[in-house]
Amino acid sequence: MKKALITGITGQDGSYLAEFLLSKGYTVHGLIRRSSSFNTGRIDHLYRDFHDPEAQIFLHYGDLSVSAQIVDLLHSIAPDEIYHLGAQSHVRVSFDMPEYTGDITGLGTLRILEAIRKTGIKTKFYQASSSEMFGAALPPQKEDTPFQPQSPYAAAKVYAYYIVRNYRDAYNLFAANGILFNHESPRRGETFVTRKVTRAAAQIKLGLKNKLYLGNMEAKRDWGFAGDYVEAMWLMLQQENPDDYVIATGETHSVREFVEKVFSKLDLDYKKHVEVDPQYFRPTEVDVLLGDSSKARKILGWNPKVSFDQLIDMMIAADLELAKKEKTLVDAGFRSSNSTNLV
Repeated sequence: MKKALITGITGQDGSYLAEFLLSKGYTVHGLIRRSSSFNTGRIDHLYRDFHDPEAQIFLHYGDLSVSAQIVDLLHSIAPDEIYHLGAQSHVRVSFDMPEYTGDITGLGTLRILEAIRKTGIKTKFYQASSSEMFGAALPPQKEDTPFQPQSPYAAAKVYAYYIVRNYRDAYNLFAANGILFNHESPRRGETFVTRKVTRAAAQIKLGLKNKLYLGNMEAKRDWGFAGDYVEAMWLMLQQENPDDYVIATGETHSVREFVEKVFSKLDLDYKKHVEVDPQYFRPTEVDVLLGDSSKARKILGWNPKVSFDQLIDMMIAADLELAKKEKTLVDAGFRSSNSTNLV
């Protein structure tokens, strides 16, 4: 039975990856940050108390800023595969917290690579790189497209990408970069634009709010389904040799198109409810991201299964259910903070 360690296991990708690996018979270990409140909602359906003899998922408190702790964790677990998904991953927030973003998103990767080197464990390492690294580069973007990062987050990811390649060459580590374009799901965080839109549209449909405020609606992105993309992560670590791959659908859509589709599917006119607020603009914008994943399709045999429209339908259905529960509470006299304001 293989053992895998996932950093960022409580996030969108971490939860789908944990499900996928468990279905393959893995024992899964996850790194989580200590908090006064639990942040395990996305993986609660997978977790069993560690006293249960059938438990296959184990959570460990830790932080990507603490090198010694990472070394100890790798030494004790000795995972066959490490999936490094943990990061400060919000692009707009990275402008407000650039130092923290550089430390966790950039140097956090280095700390894990150093822990692998120091412990000498035989493991395969996956680095969650990002399409944001391409930044201002002209589309379509593929593995040999020069990076032009436009945010502290993207710059930190570029550092992490190159330190993975350096450790792969210098220390003969099996270390792969997955350059994933935008991937969404009903588990996406509510401050990311796609989920922000489906969440608010569902609330507007049920009369829980009336307005949605967005930033640049002309930005174009290559959006896929997170559940499809975690399979690509796994496939990269099943290869004989490590390499770097772009994972994308090959389609691009504007934020405006996404908004229009979501509201239309709910029989709403987005123009009556959506307003642009300059505070959500980034200091430097990324206009178009469009991935060429032909290398991954040829070598890994990977292809996206969920279409753009299917993804939207999936997210709307989940957020409508959430909004119905919220409306029940509001009608009973309780008031949710999300019912009046969504950042």
